[in-house]
Amino acid sequence: MTRSRAALLIALGIDNFGTGLFLPLVLLYVTREIGLPLGVAGMAITGGGLVAFAVPPVAGHLVDWIGPRWVVITAFLVQATGVSLYLVADGVVTVVAVAMIVAVGQQLFYCALYVLVADVAGNVPKERPFALVAMVRTAAFGAGAFAAAFVPSGYRVALVGDVVTFLVAAGVVVALVDAPHKVAWFEKVPANVSKNRPYLALILFCGLFSLSLDFFLVGMPVFVLDQLHGPSWLPGAILAVFTLSFSMSGTLALRHTRRFTRIGAMRLGSGLFAAWSALSFVAIFVPLDGLPLYLLTVTLVLAAGELVFGPRGGALAEAAAPPMARGRYLAAYQYAFTFSSVLAPAVAGLFSLAVWVPWVLVATCACLAVAGLGWLGPRLPENAVTPIQG
Repeated sequence: MTRSRAALLIALGIDNFGTGLFLPLVLLYVTREIGLPLGVAGMAITGGGLVAFAVPPVAGHLVDWIGPRWVVITAFLVQATGVSLYLVADGVVTVVAVAMIVAVGQQLFYCALYVLVADVAGNVPKERPFALVAMVRTAAFGAGAFAAAFVPSGYRVALVGDVVTFLVAAGVVVALVDAPHKVAWFEKVPANVSKNRPYLALILFCGLFSLSLDFFLVGMPVFVLDQLHGPSWLPGAILAVFTLSFSMSGTLALRHTRRFTRIGAMRLGSGLFAAWSALSFVAIFVPLDGLPLYLLTVTLVLAAGELVFGPRGGALAEAAAPPMARGRYLAAYQYAFTFSSVLAPAVAGLFSLAVWVPWVLVATCACLAVAGLGWLGPRLPENAVTPIQG
């Protein structure tokens, strides 16, 4: 592993450790330290975050023009600024403003991250580099969230720790990460993202897949506690099983599914998500004393689906993009995850209609992804869909 690759993994681990420290506590910070009511706090943070929808087109051009390295560095600094401003926020208006700054930084980061990873990795298939990044970031986030439970001096210590990790991560990238990038100031891009229908379809089908994962994060606690009346510790244990499985098995999953094409692996992952939805719904028939073991086991199906799909989806999106427009294309690809994260709370709210409604919707979306990806495969560049080697 080169110095730049190792340094980038270290920087991303430092960054996500800090995110794990503070992100799970941000709503509690706004309610308990700033004093906003819970409903108002949630609306303020969500409202500020809506600005994220405007960022990808701008971020994509920046990545293509100045390179992903400087966009990632800028994203770290913007997020550090935004999180630090929570210290002086004193009402709804300032919380919305701070949430907007943080959301801009987050979107800048995600729009540039995988172009930077691809540049640092060089001319190799991107599944393994993307899987390593996901493993490191997931493990670091879990470590940060675990450490937050032992912070003795309250939420402000976690907040300051998050700011420091952003700054340290930016410093590591500045000093140690070298990412050769051909700047696209004047080159004519082969096709605009909005005119590339197969790529737009890829974004759509990845969004249908991603909805399952976002629903898992926000809907599973509601399902376990409100619908099944399970023990209060179970949602945290389910998330821990998912995090541990994902952070330890990324490259192993790649090796065991290397005979699949990228599209084939993504269809398998989507099918596993559909199976997870069906198996989770069946939990309503499981006796309460057997519920924890059942749901913890079912979570492994979800983790397997993400392990198979995640790196292949990113690698396919990168390979299918015109080389001189990767920034714009991968920034557009982020909309798959932005929209699913916005829709997931609304899907979880459908539990108020009936316990089966969200599960049927999520499973249907996953099945549509399976079918849609099968249709899409022949319409993407052949070299982007070819079997994964090594």
